[in-house]
Amino acid sequence: MEHTVALTHTESSEFILSGDLNSLGYLFGGKLVSWIDKVGAISAIRHVRGAVVTLSIDSLIFKKPVTNGSILTIRASVNRAFRHSMEVGVVASTLPPGSKEPVHVCTAYLTFVALDANGKPKDIPPVIPETEAEQRRYDQALIRRNHRLSLAEQLGKGKRPDESPRPPPLP
Repeated sequence: MEHTVALTHTESSEFILSGDLNSLGYLFGGKLVSWIDKVGAISAIRHVRGAVVTLSIDSLIFKKPVTNGSILTIRASVNRAFRHSMEVGVVASTLPPGSKEPVHVCTAYLTFVALDANGKPKDIPPVIPETEAEQRRYDQALIRRNHRLSLAEQLGKGKRPDESPRPPPLP
């Protein structure tokens, strides 16, 4: 069976109620992150047909608030698979009460690792992009991965990305 991006598409909607809101009357960010992680994980599970764990969440920027009574929709699909891990792109949008058009809330890129029955990373099949948009996301996923690995290497060596001296320790 081919492992196409389309087979990993996942969508979920939530009706935002007062219990979901923070003290300012907007959707609590942690709740949104939890939903993004769940929908992303379902997409990853559809690809590997097995267990996955979240390794990272990148570029999660809240662009618009979500208000009480809104319908929040979260969509996810696997952008690219690597040896043991895969990047899942997630987009959240809201339909506020009385609105006819959804509003983009945020985009996030999550990395999941596939696990075998012993909880160890396992090899996973590549994902096959079929459309221009899927190919663009596939190509961009490699750029983001290389950036993450480069940053981890720089930080692991004790370097700061800007190469400036470290500030003195706090007293």
